[in-house]
Amino acid sequence: MRKTITYLFILTLFLASCRNESNKYLTLGKGTGEKWFEPTPFGMVYVERGSYNIGPNDDELYPITQSRTISTEAFWIDDTEITNNEYRQFVYWVRDKKARELLGQTYTDFLITEDKYGAPLEEPKINWDERIEWDDPEYQMAMDELYIPENERFGYKKEIDARKLVYEYYWVDYKQAAKRSNAYNYETQRYEGSVVNSDGELVPIENRSSFLMRESVPVYPDTLCWIRDFAYTYNEPFTMKYFSHIGFDDYPVVGVTWDQARAFCNWRNNLSVIVVDRFNEAPAHDYRLPTESEWEIAARGGMHNNMYPWGSYYTRNVDGCFVANFKPLRGNYVADSPTTTTAMKVGQFDPNPYGVYDMAGNVAEWTSTAFFEAGYNAIDDYNPEIQYDARPDDPPVMKRKVVRGGSWKDIAYYIQSGTRTFEYQDTAKSYIGFRCVRTSFRDDLGGRRGIQE
Repeated sequence: MRKTITYLFILTLFLASCRNESNKYLTLGKGTGEKWFEPTPFGMVYVERGSYNIGPNDDELYPITQSRTISTEAFWIDDTEITNNEYRQFVYWVRDKKARELLGQTYTDFLITEDKYGAPLEEPKINWDERIEWDDPEYQMAMDELYIPENERFGYKKEIDARKLVYEYYWVDYKQAAKRSNAYNYETQRYEGSVVNSDGELVPIENRSSFLMRESVPVYPDTLCWIRDFAYTYNEPFTMKYFSHIGFDDYPVVGVTWDQARAFCNWRNNLSVIVVDRFNEAPAHDYRLPTESEWEIAARGGMHNNMYPWGSYYTRNVDGCFVANFKPLRGNYVADSPTTTTAMKVGQFDPNPYGVYDMAGNVAEWTSTAFFEAGYNAIDDYNPEIQYDARPDDPPVMKRKVVRGGSWKDIAYYIQSGTRTFEYQDTAKSYIGFRCVRTSFRDDLGGRRGIQE
């Protein structure tokens, strides 16, 4: 009997060893056996996967769309809107990249021409460690292209030309790649379909790179939106100071188009890649704009059929104070805040049960979803989304994107959790900002740091 037990023990060890070795080859990994975890992204809160009701509230008499029951994967969402300070870091990064490219044409210290082994690189890389002396006249001369031309300057002031701050990036169009007509033909060893490229042209697929789309987006916010949106007002102070002054650092960024919001998400992904490489972590999902359903789920805070994110049917608390930054009393903009008449610092009111701030009022927010009046009738009930990447020559109706949450200039109806509205993706408004989300597989693939399984 003892001998049998010994054989069974040896056989168990052998099978376990084979199982571990096979895992190494199947996953093409190091086979460390360590459990994967997903650390909490800075400034984001977790929304669990589950089934939710989205759409009009039960007390809406004439709903435009019907409510739907959907299921979604878990995701992380920013606890506040992206602020001026955060978006300004994006603008500064684009500015510094352009400056280093220009300086590298004269000063080789701003370029890296060799790898760490001393082998020459085919294309030089930017040296981010070299300091830029912005007041150096010789540096300014080398960067002359970056400044406003002399004949366009106001008061002979030498300033950075915001029109030159353009962010270029690439993204993979998985929607077109997934079409059966665009699949790779293993018999002919080539692609036989066609793809709509970044310019809106229908071209034959040459190889995998045909699904790679190039975007070129001017990143500086449209500060003139404060004047353009309100014709008979004096909003010049906001145009001059809202984005650039440090006093507005913690205010939500506005004047950004849908394309600029997506460009910010891509830039944020690049920062995330640097951190992942530095700490040798498994890569996480990309930052992106929330889908319409994700936004509404996060706004409802786990409560069903609630009119507002705080769960009440009223816009005041028990003390009679307003609980969001919106347009109360048909024009009394200071009734909800004694300190501001427009946007206010993020996170000034209490969060909803998920811990998300300002899902009603302050500024409305872009989503990734294309707007159609009957959109709820067309979506799937699993991770619903309708995406359409409108081209510049598309009709305006195809450029509509869902905007949620209402803003400081909207009445109470528009800050309800179920209210849908839209704006055109190539327009910038003084009352629309955004926040980012990131898909999470935390429950599928492992736990979080600090959680004992």
